[in-house]
Amino acid sequence: MLWLLEFVDVASGGALDTYGITPREPGELRDIVPAAFLHFGFGHLAANTMPLLVLGFLAALGGIRRFAGVVAVIILASGIGVWLVAPAQSVTAGASGVVFGLFGYLLVRAFVDRRLLYTTVGVLVAVFYGSILWGALPTAAGVSWQGHLFGLLGGVAAAFLFRDARERRTADIER
Repeated sequence: MLWLLEFVDVASGGALDTYGITPREPGELRDIVPAAFLHFGFGHLAANTMPLLVLGFLAALGGIRRFAGVVAVIILASGIGVWLVAPAQSVTAGASGVVFGLFGYLLVRAFVDRRLLYTTVGVLVAVFYGSILWGALPTAAGVSWQGHLFGLLGGVAAAFLFRDARERRTADIER
């Protein structure tokens, strides 16, 4: 779907780019969700595609309903974070907030749910994708570190919000 949207955007002369998030303008809050599905060119989309597929597949192993909830939390956290703190007059779009969020979710889920499978996945994700954490810092001009950082935080929050019921009960008993 992301690739189809980018083809439509290019064919329309960038008409979909208006759905990117412009910070602190109330009318732009409606663009938080669509901005996560749009990109500023095929290079931008290509950079997000493989990590999105790999991390998305791993996160979806926990069930499609949970995956949809996790992604929704990440999109909202990333988009609201961009809307609140990105530079004025900037426009942000792309799935990299979701990539960072899925990364955070898979890492933290290893600790929250304490199962061998989740721990193994978390370690592998850390080894293969750990270097993306640099993207959550303001190191590169023109890159929305805000979207990355708030996506990551959304993924961490989602790991707690969508933890297994067994772990939730154990945590409640220990209190």
